[in-house]
Amino acid sequence: MSGDLARALTIAGSDSGGGAGIQADLKTFAAYGVYGASVITSVTAQNTVGVAGAHHLPPEFVAQQLEAVLADIPFDAAKTGMLPNPEITEVVASKLREYGVENLVVDPVMISTSGHRLMEESGVKVVKEALFPLAKVATPNLREAEVLSGIRVTSIEEMKDAARRIRDLGPRFVLVKGGHLIGNATDILYDGEAFHQFSAARVKARPLHGTGCTLSAAIAAGLALGRPVWEAVRIAKDYISEAIGRSMRVGKGFEVLDHAGVRPRL
Repeated sequence: MSGDLARALTIAGSDSGGGAGIQADLKTFAAYGVYGASVITSVTAQNTVGVAGAHHLPPEFVAQQLEAVLADIPFDAAKTGMLPNPEITEVVASKLREYGVENLVVDPVMISTSGHRLMEESGVKVVKEALFPLAKVATPNLREAEVLSGIRVTSIEEMKDAARRIRDLGPRFVLVKGGHLIGNATDILYDGEAFHQFSAARVKARPLHGTGCTLSAAIAAGLALGRPVWEAVRIAKDYISEAIGRSMRVGKGFEVLDHAGVRPRL
């Protein structure tokens, strides 16, 4: 952490509805008291009901944004979210490598909550080969873990097997999120030697929007504040569980998290 101010960068898509993407990330950073900056990869036309369209920015402009912020601000952590195509993913990986960004959290966003595909299939290969080797933490959900590991994931043991396979791709830690399993919301963190299990009682709420973005942003914020990975994950898990419990209905579709109404237990 540089001085008394922690700084975090989010590299992701913009959600015009405000519940996910860049907007959710910046709200989460603010809740942690972390200064947030952003690089936008895609501008989406979406709301709480779904994604109506997306305009992916030219890779050279994504590179220009990265150059602007990385040359100026000493970030303590960064996270990636929506990387819609391989060209943008390659640019992001190249710039993060060039500037030696540490404490990178990779949220391999592939499909939106409403079922809209947010990453081209060819982009998955680039994430595996170019981005994962730079990552301190990767945070796939069950569907993403299946794509990345090549196995079916329907149980805690299969989550562990997927985590092993994904870690072989380069991330130092892998957090497989089990929010879609029956029972408690259980996530599995693997550090290459041991598994750490984080469970929370399932909060009764209507379908939610932005949980994956928020969790990865919260982990990045914790790392920016100097917390070790396991503690950053624990704090993030508590934060998002409470934010889910306070979720709000702001439109006609999915509820959104109450980012501002919750303070992380630092």
